[in-house]
Amino acid sequence: MQVHEVMSRAIRSVSPDAKVMEVASIMCLYRIPGIPVVADDGELVGIIAEKDVLHSLFPKLENLMEEGMGNVDLDKQIAKYKDVLALSVSDLMTRNPITVSPDMHVLRAASVMVRHRFRRLPVAHEGMLVGMLSLGDLHKAIFHLNVATKKLAKD
Repeated sequence: MQVHEVMSRAIRSVSPDAKVMEVASIMCLYRIPGIPVVADDGELVGIIAEKDVLHSLFPKLENLMEEGMGNVDLDKQIAKYKDVLALSVSDLMTRNPITVSPDMHVLRAASVMVRHRFRRLPVAHEGMLVGMLSLGDLHKAIFHLNVATKKLAKD
């Protein structure tokens, strides 16, 4: 079984010039933890995840050194979220994301995901985004192949 057989082709993506506000809205409204970043020509140039957005709220090392861990005003850090929303996706995205190819075996793709502790990965062909693959997609396809179809065959 290959990735192209189980990947999702209905993909939401954003441009590097999009504002983080747009991305955060999509993430929160549709419960999408990460969104591929695609250039105007369709080339996959990055991925932006909730962790990228939230990471920008963490105190900087310099602040921790000056103020000490216990003295950092975390509520003040949260208030900086409005500033983060004004940034461009290119300011926060992970560039050159790990991808899988559509013709890769699903278990090889699963091993890439497990090794990197990702639940979702972009599927790219010659640098162009063609789909997204999640562990849930893989599990469902393998379950269906081994359990659901065998149960139907018995009936």
